[in-house]
Amino acid sequence: MEDFALGTFLARWYPTMRHNLAASESETWRVPELLALASPDDLARWDDLGLGYTDPNGAEWLRTRIAEGYEQIDATHIIACAGAQEAFNLTLRALLTLDDHAIIILPAYQPCEMAMSNLCATTGIALDATQGWALDIDAIKAAIRPNTRLILINFPNNPTGKLIDADAFDALIALCREHGLWLINDEVYRLIDRDPTQRLPCVADAYELGISIDAVSKSMGLPGLRVGWLASKDKNLIAHVNSLKCRESLCLSAPSEVLAHIALGAADALLSRNREIARSNLEVLDAFMQDHADRVSWHRSEGGVVGYIRYHGDVETFATNLARDTGTLVLPASVWASRLAELPTDHFRVGFGKLSFTEGIARLSFALSQRLAA
Repeated sequence: MEDFALGTFLARWYPTMRHNLAASESETWRVPELLALASPDDLARWDDLGLGYTDPNGAEWLRTRIAEGYEQIDATHIIACAGAQEAFNLTLRALLTLDDHAIIILPAYQPCEMAMSNLCATTGIALDATQGWALDIDAIKAAIRPNTRLILINFPNNPTGKLIDADAFDALIALCREHGLWLINDEVYRLIDRDPTQRLPCVADAYELGISIDAVSKSMGLPGLRVGWLASKDKNLIAHVNSLKCRESLCLSAPSEVLAHIALGAADALLSRNREIARSNLEVLDAFMQDHADRVSWHRSEGGVVGYIRYHGDVETFATNLARDTGTLVLPASVWASRLAELPTDHFRVGFGKLSFTEGIARLSFALSQRLAA
């Protein structure tokens, strides 16, 4: 079985970690903080909560609230899942067969690539690191085969923080429409942006064969709830995914449904705080990059709370020594390695969504200055 490199790296070093620059989510929330933002109806729902099985689709009131984030989607077009990864896995299983071909834009979260390539022939198209992680529409077009079924994208991108512009987004949709392809976008970082005017529309709104995957984990800072979903205008797909889900997790945790409903209802407050933390931390990261320009460089993160930094040296030794000797975690390029495309091997990812970031980046700065992780 193929190793999940990111999970293996974290499992090795997490027990001794003191400074977590590997985190990919925004600052997290505590249950009392969420309950303080709850409406009277939600507080009553929480106080009367039973711990039985829940609706396999996700509670109607939860899906209705999720649907408020879309322009052309209602509750009947949404399936709530146990995190975004379950939504991905079920969607791919619903759409792909052994005879199909699919395309994935890289770098991407390794389990997404694994899930796709285990189902059918898969082509990886790498973002161009020499051009600010640009998306090559012509390369995608050239990769399409008669049996190509779908394209999987991830914008804002993890780990690079790349956000494609509206013209590239429209060109990609036009290409998919021309060939009748499904287009899946991982949108978990969509709302934690620098400039709302550059925010792309949800692909489920923008394209009739678009599928949006999202969760409360990254932008809202609630990964512990394990609440994600997929949105699609195609009700046949929704029904198929629901059938598959009933054979897997079946339903969400009852407490998680209520807490997610509260969070989505208070989204402005949650996102406002998390955007401000990310904005402040990004300024600190900019200063760090300038101070250590002899050792590191990057294309500045455009969206989300992660960035991909080029290290001018052996990045694998650097990340390992950093974890072992200072208890500071960053994720080296090996955890983003792909079987499908050649990707840069000299980068590491940092997350800047947490309040603890400034302490961690100070430790990283000291390690670079003192050559503690050379």
